[in-house]
Amino acid sequence: MSAGSTDPKGRIEAEIADPLHALGLDLEAVEITPAGKRRVLRIAVDKDGGVTLDDVADATRAVGEVLDASDVMGEQPYTLEVTSRGVDRPLTLPRHWRRNAGRLVKVTLAEGGTTMARIGVSDDEGVTLEPEAAGESRRVGYAEVVKALVQIEFNRKGDDDVDAGSEA
Repeated sequence: MSAGSTDPKGRIEAEIADPLHALGLDLEAVEITPAGKRRVLRIAVDKDGGVTLDDVADATRAVGEVLDASDVMGEQPYTLEVTSRGVDRPLTLPRHWRRNAGRLVKVTLAEGGTTMARIGVSDDEGVTLEPEAAGESRRVGYAEVVKALVQIEFNRKGDDDVDAGSEA
């Protein structure tokens, strides 16, 4: 057995990555937490355009079948939870930035300080940040970002205009 095969989280990721990819889903996170005599296995998935309830159901079925056919979870009972990535997870990969284009993000920079900006154009190397306050757009390389979190907006400017037009 290789050293990587003894890591339960790594073994689970290796087992389920291909079936999820076949469904058009990216594996974002695997978490195993104790819950009394059981364990909870949480799998977070994402895709371009967002994850639907049907995607979650399909992923749950596929992951359940793979885990039932393997010994990766051992003999101890577990509960499987499949969910979308969620906005509380930091943006760490280029696809995270791309999928959140236009969203407000709080970015902590390696040079110090934080900035609040909208996510502009992004690629494999970095992202253009459009400041909320007056100011010029800024290109930032991912290596310059210590942490980035999407901010939840309840009353985004322009949203009222869309809602008012849909009443007709």
